[in-house]
Amino acid sequence: MNAPPAFSGLLLQHRHAAALSQADLARASGLSVRTLRDLEHGRAQAPKEQSAKLLADALGLTVDERRMFLVVAQEGRRRLPQTLDPALLHVLPLVPDVVGREEEFAWLREEAAAGGVVSIVGPPGVGKTTLAVSTLHRLAPDFPGGCIALDLRGVDEQPVAPLAALEQLLTALNVPSSRMPSGVEDLSALLRALLQNRQTLVLLDNVADEAQLRPLIGTGPAGLTMVTSRRALTELAEVRSLSLEPLPATDALALFAGIAGEHVVDGEPEAAAELVSLCGNLPLAVRIAGNRFATRRHWTVAYLVAQLRDDRSRLSTLSAGDRQVRAAFDVSYRRLSHDARQLFRRLALVPGPTFDDELAEVAGGLPAGAADDVLDELTEASLLQPSATGGRLQFHDLIRVFAGERLAAEDDDATREHLRDALLSHLIERATSAARLFFPDVQGIPEDSPFPSREAAEEWLSREGTNWVAAQRIAARLGWHREVVELAKAMPYYGDSRVLTHPWHEILGTALDAARALGNRHDELPLLSLYGWAQYKCLDDNEAGLVSHLQAVELADELGDRRERLMAQQRIASILLRLGRPDEALSQVRAAVEVAMEFAFYDAQGPTRLTLGNVLRQAGEPEEALEVFRALLAEMDDHRGEINPEAERWVRSLKLRGAGRCLSALGRWHEAADTHHEARLLAEANRNHYWTAEQALYEGVALREMGEHERARECLELALGTFDGPIYDAERERAEAELALLPPSA
Repeated sequence: MNAPPAFSGLLLQHRHAAALSQADLARASGLSVRTLRDLEHGRAQAPKEQSAKLLADALGLTVDERRMFLVVAQEGRRRLPQTLDPALLHVLPLVPDVVGREEEFAWLREEAAAGGVVSIVGPPGVGKTTLAVSTLHRLAPDFPGGCIALDLRGVDEQPVAPLAALEQLLTALNVPSSRMPSGVEDLSALLRALLQNRQTLVLLDNVADEAQLRPLIGTGPAGLTMVTSRRALTELAEVRSLSLEPLPATDALALFAGIAGEHVVDGEPEAAAELVSLCGNLPLAVRIAGNRFATRRHWTVAYLVAQLRDDRSRLSTLSAGDRQVRAAFDVSYRRLSHDARQLFRRLALVPGPTFDDELAEVAGGLPAGAADDVLDELTEASLLQPSATGGRLQFHDLIRVFAGERLAAEDDDATREHLRDALLSHLIERATSAARLFFPDVQGIPEDSPFPSREAAEEWLSREGTNWVAAQRIAARLGWHREVVELAKAMPYYGDSRVLTHPWHEILGTALDAARALGNRHDELPLLSLYGWAQYKCLDDNEAGLVSHLQAVELADELGDRRERLMAQQRIASILLRLGRPDEALSQVRAAVEVAMEFAFYDAQGPTRLTLGNVLRQAGEPEEALEVFRALLAEMDDHRGEINPEAERWVRSLKLRGAGRCLSALGRWHEAADTHHEARLLAEANRNHYWTAEQALYEGVALREMGEHERARECLELALGTFDGPIYDAERERAEAELALLPPSA
């Protein structure tokens, strides 16, 4: 059922305001009570022009109220869709064809059916206008009341004023200037009255802010107002928003190919893929790069890529004629407040891709709590965007480059260096303090720790991982060798149970170089051994890991350090086993165990005997290995409380895992399932997701062998849900293979 005509509501509103009954108004206007009743209930069309004037006189309307009343009455008398002023349909610039964006268009089409207001928001150059104009043309047949498009010039120094915009919109609706009210409020009311029941699509491109947009929203449920803006327009609750992201890589490549030529992409596929990546898949940047290439046929794509790789010249390269990526960003930057501009450029100092409020405050040199409102301003301006990790923000790659340019241009060297050093110190000191809490002999949380618990420290190390790793890299280049070394020396116990969490080969290799730069061989020794661990454990480079550990043994002998020699020796045994040399591995680890008995249980003795058990199992001696693991588990009870609870859970789970693998090798499936289940619970208590999934996998295998198919399925599906991403390929394939062996669910 159609909504009642707009005139009926306006008539009723004015009659009530005048405190007149229908009978009173009938006497004053000369119309019948029945006619007034039909008009107010929408059962009759709006009155003829003379009757409308009589009603306006009887109601005592002001000049502006009278103008609106007569225009709405005129609109109500129309029986055919109105022909719009064609001049208003061509005020937007011509836009190129859209590449991709089918999901976004599908969303806009679905929302259009509900009417109201939708917005397309996003950073400069992401293709908001292109998508909006393309959508307008594709949806035009669904709006027989016509389409209006208006550029509000929101990023100009002087955006179109609401008064001027309203006059243009009403002109497009064929309202003579003589019939227009005089103020924004009355013009806005007239626009709403005219569009309330009309199937009209209004595109308001390049909206500056909520204040500019609010008076221009006039369409009702039958029509649609589509808005584009760099701002999020969060103050308008009725607006449903589409956040436009850069193109997927395949669509960005197709966009470049459409400009430069398919043969160009086919001839240099890797260079073309890198080019669109360096453009951040931003449509404006990709188009400019394509146009530059198309007009310089002597270039190769690789040559253009080489220019784009340099951050210092990337934005200069992305310019063609009057189209410049830098200029698009600069317009938004200049509209920011002073505080927002300052924080925006200083955020370029953050070494990793994402940051939170705390890190933003350090980067900006701000007190606690001072960044919240400024970050909101930057986000609403689409110069920052939420990251996939909740509660964190990030730059688009090219906007980050622009922020760095502004930092270099507007902050002096001393300020930049001071802020950079403060940020690096914050990250490195925090990471070092957090990792030290995982040393087994740290029972409580020191009073001076910035973290209230190990859980908080672990969460910070994970959340800020890309930042503190990058900070260590930068610190090494600056010659902060002592800080680089201390950071890495704090990590072994944290990293031992988180092998796949961080790039340990880089962290430890950087620190090893720093120790050598300091000339400190006592620091070099443990780092050399740890670097060898990262080579074989993280990079799967057994040969390189063996070389590093042999060098560590040699250096330990020179320094007389029996403990570090022992740690290197037990790892050599593990590497020899991986290299298919089990006899040598057993000989190496048995000799290491003899030396290990000189040390405390948790210091070196336990880890070395654990290695013995693992080598025995993998060398085909599961019964002897099982005895080793069970003896270690029994002795842990004798040493209860010597290390902190998290470390104790981790060490116990390692021994249970070894015992469970031995039981599986012996075909003792029930015991194996129970043992791996116990190890899984300990891993869950330590929030170690990978270790939990691995134990669930082994438990599932044992349950399948027992015929406990549904319990096995639960375990294997739990494991499969964690083994996501290329680093888990082997584990995921094993879980999938085990699931395939199960009969279908009942």
